[in-house]
Amino acid sequence: MFSPVLDCRGRELVLDRPRICGIVNMTPDSFSDGGKFLDPQAAIEHALLLVEQGADLIDFGAESTRPGAVPVAAKEQIERIVPVIEAVAARTRVPVSIDTSDADVMRAGVAAGAGMINDVRALRGEGALEVAAESGAVVCLMHMQGEPRSMQEAPQYDDVVGEVHRFLSDRVFACQLAGIDKKRIVVDPGFGFGKLLAHNLALLASLERFAEIAPVLAGLSRKSMIGEITGRKRVGDRLPGSVAAALISVQRGASIVRVHDVAETRDALAVWQAMPEQPVQRGAARTPASVWDDD
Repeated sequence: MFSPVLDCRGRELVLDRPRICGIVNMTPDSFSDGGKFLDPQAAIEHALLLVEQGADLIDFGAESTRPGAVPVAAKEQIERIVPVIEAVAARTRVPVSIDTSDADVMRAGVAAGAGMINDVRALRGEGALEVAAESGAVVCLMHMQGEPRSMQEAPQYDDVVGEVHRFLSDRVFACQLAGIDKKRIVVDPGFGFGKLLAHNLALLASLERFAEIAPVLAGLSRKSMIGEITGRKRVGDRLPGSVAAALISVQRGASIVRVHDVAETRDALAVWQAMPEQPVQRGAARTPASVWDDD
């Protein structure tokens, strides 16, 4: 069983209930909010708003990893993200995550105050494993088939759940060999990263298997799979589907959900958590009407 506490370099993320990771994309081309938070002050204000709305973790990224995304040089990522991480880390005790695959960006982000490294390449980039091991930060290892530019062209699996499970297990083992304590590891099956809708649904249905490896972070917010299921082509219309996906994720074993819409996700999880473990028996006394504030 994994540790119930993630020590994000002195800032604890306690996994005693489902936790919410708020997204701040400091990019001009992210699929959902590209350009909206490219300005440092806008990014800082949005991050603090997400904390106010109930985010337990804030994930900053300065390079889009959407299908077809163009790589961003490490120097530019650092210039975008470091001042913002420093400012947010100074104004809240909520842990901060840096979303990058570049070792230099990881090092700079951790030095600025990040306590988690969120890597879509699962620390397979040059120097990434060594930097992560030395940093003392929590690491989130994600599965991705292919590269962002081409990952959605023709993804294929014989057994998507088994293959992703083996990959993440192997990466956890590699991290341990490099000196990263398993208490510092989170896994992410990588919804939408080199996967068709059927692959994503199979992974969602089997999240319990990944929770056997390490705490699971699930990121389905506003993704194309939500649009395929609901018919909502506009990203901004995918809020209800995204909240439903987050709720299913925690029901299936996710410890953390990575979302754009923190307030709405928080409310949905609060209602779910309020449910008693056992259903109310037939004939049980009804709840007094006075407890409801909208009658």
